[in-house]
Amino acid sequence: MSKKKIEENTIKKEAKKVEKQEEKQLTVEELLATEKDKNLRLIAEFDNFRKRNAKERIELFAIAGQDIMTILLPILDDLERAITSNNYDQKHGVVLVYNKLKSSLETKGLVEIDCPIGKSLDTEFHEAISMVPAEKKKQKNKIIDTVEKGYLLGGRVIRHAKVVVAN
Repeated sequence: MSKKKIEENTIKKEAKKVEKQEEKQLTVEELLATEKDKNLRLIAEFDNFRKRNAKERIELFAIAGQDIMTILLPILDDLERAITSNNYDQKHGVVLVYNKLKSSLETKGLVEIDCPIGKSLDTEFHEAISMVPAEKKKQKNKIIDTVEKGYLLGGRVIRHAKVVVAN
């Protein structure tokens, strides 16, 4: 072979080496970019998990006593019925027990739903158990009586108010 061909082959080999090195650099840069993207996604996913977990924990603490509250509500109703039917005064023992029980439950987040008489039926808070004919047109589709009070715990309804609606 001539010197010229040898030099051309050498130049071609060196050019191929340079091209391979450039290809390797691009792949390394691409790999670095993909790994960086994976890392960012993993961090975002973990952050979402942490926020979701914290939110669930807060909700759990807000309604942790829901079971015991639902068990105590009929007792609270019975005490209230006993007080109204026997006309006890504020110093009577039953009234004192009722007030203490009610205030203790309220400190744990129990809230009584406001008296709905005269308002329109809201199925988020009320359960219509009976419909009676309306005496006046203004009363139509309005609540005219409350059979059982409703209660909220942590902003969530744990017992709907049972009401009578005029039709």
